[in-house]
Amino acid sequence: MKDSDKVLVDTSAWIEFFRKREPYYTTIGNWMDEDSICCTGLIVAELLQGVKTEKEFGAIKDFLQVFEFLKENKELWEKAGELSFNLGRKGYTVGLSDCYIAVAALENDAWILTLDKHFHLIKNVIDINLVKL
Repeated sequence: MKDSDKVLVDTSAWIEFFRKREPYYTTIGNWMDEDSICCTGLIVAELLQGVKTEKEFGAIKDFLQVFEFLKENKELWEKAGELSFNLGRKGYTVGLSDCYIAVAALENDAWILTLDKHFHLIKNVIDINLVKL
């Protein structure tokens, strides 16, 4: 990964960041300082879905306003559905949200930081870039 690359931080990695767990806390913090993080509406929705209080809801909502949002369109949803179909034909069960995140990152030349093992299955079907910490 180059310094100029964008990183799509998946929900699982954001959770580690918010819990101040290393190496996610420091690494994501550095990427924020470098303006390297990008996001999707789906990730925002997943994070907001998981908050426990109104205060957390407001903090997450404000926090995510500073990141570049990847271009989203109907073709990405079609590609996510196709990826899910192809994964299923190989015997892999992967949620549509992970498929969407993968194709959004791929189409926007972004790396993915995730703790979700489904992305390693996805990598067997399409050539996504996964950050290893």
